[in-house]
Amino acid sequence: MVESYGAFGLFVLAFLAATILPFSSEAAFVGALYGGMSEGLAFGVASLGNVLAIILNYVLGRWLRERFHTKLEASSSGRKALGFSHKYGVWALILTPLPIIGDPVTLAAGVARLNFWTFLLIAGGLRIGRYALILYLFQFARS
Repeated sequence: MVESYGAFGLFVLAFLAATILPFSSEAAFVGALYGGMSEGLAFGVASLGNVLAIILNYVLGRWLRERFHTKLEASSSGRKALGFSHKYGVWALILTPLPIIGDPVTLAAGVARLNFWTFLLIAGGLRIGRYALILYLFQFARS
């Protein structure tokens, strides 16, 4: 998708990967870098797409609290995410960049009604930091 649609494709994949859909934004990011997309553009587009998606997850969690609470309780990773959110509050946001449990934690943060700006600073910062680390490793591997 990145090869065919460029920055827009990377944005879409990064956005979808931050929802509960099973996509790897990291693979798309690295693919875009190896495909010749400028590092700054790839970093910015992937970060923006991923952060906008976690904001959507948070907002959905707040607005549809009862509906998603039931869905989260129905899945194993959802129960873990909810448990962490209620038990550890904002500290649970440290898990947001992790595979499998990270995306449900962003939804659970909305359900738990964590402060939005704290959520955005921690979860968004960690998501962007993950791309920065991947970019650094990419640059290191190419040198």
